[in-house]
Order: sequence, then C-alpha cells, then structure tokens
Amino acid sequence: MDKVVIKRALLSVSDKTGLVELAKALAENGVEILSTGGSAKVIRDAGIPVKEVADHTGFPEMMDGRVKTLHPKIHGGFLALRDNADHVKAMKEHEIGGIDLVAVNLYPFEATVASGADFDTCIENIDIGGPAMVRSAAKNHGFVTIVTDPADYPAIIDEIKTQGGTSHAMRKALAAKAYARTAAYDTAISQWYAEQNGVTFPDRMTVSGTKVQECRYGENPHQIAAFYRNAEARPGIATATQHQGKELSYNNLNDTDAAFELVSEFDPSVPTVAIIKHANPCGVAKGATLKEAYEKALKCDPVSAFGGIVALNGTLDADTATEIVKVFTEVIIAPEVTDDAKAIIAAKKNLRLLTTGGLADPAQAAKMVKSVAGGYLVQNRDTGRITLDDLKVVTKRAPSDDELKDMLFAFQVGKHVKSNAIVYVRDGMTVGIGAGQMNRRDSSRIAAIRAGEAAEMAGESESLAKGSVVASDAFFPFADGLLAAAEAGATAIIQPGGSMRDEEVITAADEAGLAMVFTGMRHFRH
Repeated sequence: MDKVVIKRALLSVSDKTGLVELAKALAENGVEILSTGGSAKVIRDAGIPVKEVADHTGFPEMMDGRVKTLHPKIHGGFLALRDNADHVKAMKEHEIGGIDLVAVNLYPFEATVASGADFDTCIENIDIGGPAMVRSAAKNHGFVTIVTDPADYPAIIDEIKTQGGTSHAMRKALAAKAYARTAAYDTAISQWYAEQNGVTFPDRMTVSGTKVQECRYGENPHQIAAFYRNAEARPGIATATQHQGKELSYNNLNDTDAAFELVSEFDPSVPTVAIIKHANPCGVAKGATLKEAYEKALKCDPVSAFGGIVALNGTLDADTATEIVKVFTEVIIAPEVTDDAKAIIAAKKNLRLLTTGGLADPAQAAKMVKSVAGGYLVQNRDTGRITLDDLKVVTKRAPSDDELKDMLFAFQVGKHVKSNAIVYVRDGMTVGIGAGQMNRRDSSRIAAIRAGEAAEMAGESESLAKGSVVASDAFFPFADGLLAAAEAGATAIIQPGGSMRDEEVITAADEAGLAMVFTGMRHFRH
C-alpha cells in the first residue's frame, strides 16, 4: 500500500521530546492512542485521550514494568498483513486490532553506562519490549509506520495532515532507520557485556555510529564519504563546535583530528601549537605564549604550513589569531576562543574555526578500527607515554637537562608522525621532521633538509638542526640514520632501542660524541 491511514497508534517513549505535539496531532486526526506508564501520564496530563496498553490487552503490567507490551494483541497488531486473508481472519478470531503507527525510543542504556552507573542499574536499562516493538513494526512497514527519533515527528505529522496518511517511501525509510537504531543499541549492550566479562576482543564485534555529515567527496573527488560519530565522549573533531567557515571536507576532518590529538599530548599550562599537513606535523612548538609557540612552529616548515591545520592546547587569543591569519590556513582548532580572536578570524570567511571545550585525554583507552580487505584490524589507542624515569642512558656521554627536555618533547611529537618517523627538536620546537619513509636513514636526511631550508627562510646562517636532539619512533636498525642526524648537527638521540645491532649503533653514537637514551617503547604509526 502506498498511503496508510493511521487509525490506531502506540506511543511508548523514554525520551518525551515532542510527545505531546505528536499525540495532539494524532488525536486531532481521529487516531486512537495507546500508551504505557510515563508516556501515558504525559499524554493524559496534556488533556489528550489515551488508552493504557494494559486496558487494550486485558493483561496488567507486571514485574516492575518488564512485561507490558510483549503480548499477541500488541505484536499481532504490528505484524498482521492487512492484505492477507489468513492474517485478517486471525485478527478477528483473537480480537487483535491493527496498530498503524508506533513511536518508540529505547531505555537510555548508553547514557546510563556513560554516567558510571552500577551493574544492576545498567541491566535494568536494557530495553526488551521496545526493540521488540521496533523490529516488529519495521518488518511490517508496508502497513505500519515506525518512528524511533523525535526529530521525525514533524514530517510524519505533516504527511498525515496533508495526505491523510503516511507514504510507503516514508515508512520504508523509517524502517531502515529503526533497524539501524536497534543494531546500534545491541552493539552498545554487547560491548558493555564484553567489558564486564573482561573480554577486550569478543568473538563478534560490531561498529556503530551516528551520521554527522555526508562529505562532498572522500580523499579524492571520485570517492564518496561520510562522517560518523560514536558514543565516545572525547573532546575533538566529533564533538567540536564550528563557529565559521566552509563545511569540513573528508581530508579536513582527518587532518584536524590528527592535529588536535597531537596537541592534546601537552600540558595546557605550557602553550603548545601544532601545524599539520596531510595528517603529519610540519611544525610543533612550545612557547611562553600561544603566539610565540605558533611562530616557532611555523618557522620549522613555513612552506608546508601553507593550507595546513593549526591546533592549539589553550584558548585562542587575538594576538595569536592575528599571526595565524597571515598564512593561508584551512582549519583552526582549540579548546576555546576569545571574542576578539573570533572577530579577527571572521575576516577570513572560508577559514574554519572549531572549539572543543577541552583537550583530549591522551591516556583515555579506546579501540581503533581500520578496514582491510574482508575485515577489520582492531587495536587499542596508543596511550603509551614516556617520562624522565623511563629513559636509559646507553652512551658514554649523558644528555644535559636541556637535551632531556627536548628529547621528551621530540618523542611525544614522533608518536604522531607517520613511520618511519624522525623528529629534530631544539629549544622546545621541531626544526625538522621526516615522515613516512621506507627507511629511517631517508627520514633523517629529509628532516635535515627541512631544517636547512627553514634556516635559509629565516635568514639564519646555519641549519636549525645544529645543536638539536633527534627522536626516532622505532629503533635504528643500522647506524646510518643516526649518523645522518649527527652530520646535520644533532647532539643527542632518543629512540626505543631493541635492535640486534644496538651495540653497533651505540658505538657509532659514542664515536660521534652523541648522547643517546633508550625508551623501551616504540610508536609506529601507519
């Protein structure tokens, strides 16, 4: 059937948003309304006629409300095919009235878990009757309208008022949405149960999300793409507020996420700025102010910074905004922004400005999912962090206090650089970054080239790598990468260690007069 006239509706919702408006519109169109518990009370208190489900079925609610809609007179009313003679006969024999519209949203299980509720409270917030009704009604969408999202109430009301019923196209779309909702709900429950049982990787794993936007295209114009948000409450790209600028593209989203995750590594009491291009940092620096940190980060690689993403770990102020807008920038993301800074950025109407309300917690556990042909790779987020106490000096010369500070900074930045990663740092700023090369020696050389070019652009006579420290995301399998860093002017090395040729590399460092420390932890990033 194309148009279905709504004669009877069942409204049973946890989220009461828009419930009265929906019930009123249905009642004005002569629809009999069935309801349960709290929903019935809201409708009745609004002066709208409503019939309790218990009165409709002749069977009382029981077991603290666990059993109320699981009844043949309810599910028969959903599932009966109105054009099937046997179904119609069964309805008459058993006095089952058809139910033409079902509005159900589920117990707030996800919110209950997120609130930190205890096990028993979470169990009680697992909805049984709701998902059963949703699935029954959605299966029979040829005759039944199922709505699980209050945002869809106005469109349904409009169709009923203007067309006298709901169209098949609408019912089919709502059915698809309903099954997606119950799938996401079951995903949340199954993941929670796995965690309760101490299981990190259950035999079956599902991934769910809510669509935020459809992108104009993916990484390239011939690819289609969309952005989904999951249930993780984490400051960042998925929860940010966009204050101005064009819609974020697929690549913008990916790069902005990389930028904010990197800058969130650093204590907000120390102003830090990261400039990202193609998901790799081209400049990261600390400063006395965010303006100083930005200027230092830009100095590292002003060529690559053109068209990049700027992330800050503090409130964006007017002085910093004034400097940022001098260079073509795609996105700025920060925890907060002052009104004066907003006004400065407003002059660049296409520049996207995002605030997150806070920094992401680098120690917050979560699963990372990557698709491969025929499946997924799943791992936990890299929450590893190195402190001064973790460092092991392996060379004859021990690093100075200033070198140690730069080493830790360089290693944190290296965690966010695509492997093979080499990061040169001097005085709290990156001065050269080599990313994504097939061997570590080439990454060292590329980083040194960047340091030399940056010095030339700054009008300095010698490479910025002179006197720097170098971080490697993984061990040096040969001494060549380390020697390339020494040739560029580096004085100290921080690396995980663990190579079969560690002794050869240590000897080379000693001969070059370098100080070197091992971390015992690597940070591959592919």
